[in-house]
Amino acid sequence: MIKINIYCLFDWEDNFKGVYSSLQAVHTAAVALCSNTTSPVYIRLSHTVKEPTVRLLRKIFKGQMNVHVEYVSQGKSAKILKTKLIE
Repeated sequence: MIKINIYCLFDWEDNFKGVYSSLQAVHTAAVALCSNTTSPVYIRLSHTVKEPTVRLLRKIFKGQMNVHVEYVSQGKSAKILKTKLIE
């Protein structure tokens, strides 16, 4: 049995945008989806916002399953859901 972590990307209207097996790839896509020329992109945590990095995303997802992280910018957001694919 093979267990693979997958990351599903959704936009600000909860439209499905893609599925990724690479944390780096989904991070890049989420930043691109949220990017706005006038305002920076942040990761929204419980009561704070932080600069989005792959290292922070990896730390948030470590040991967790079926959890989501939200990237936010002015007027836009993206959501990454980490789940598991079992073959």
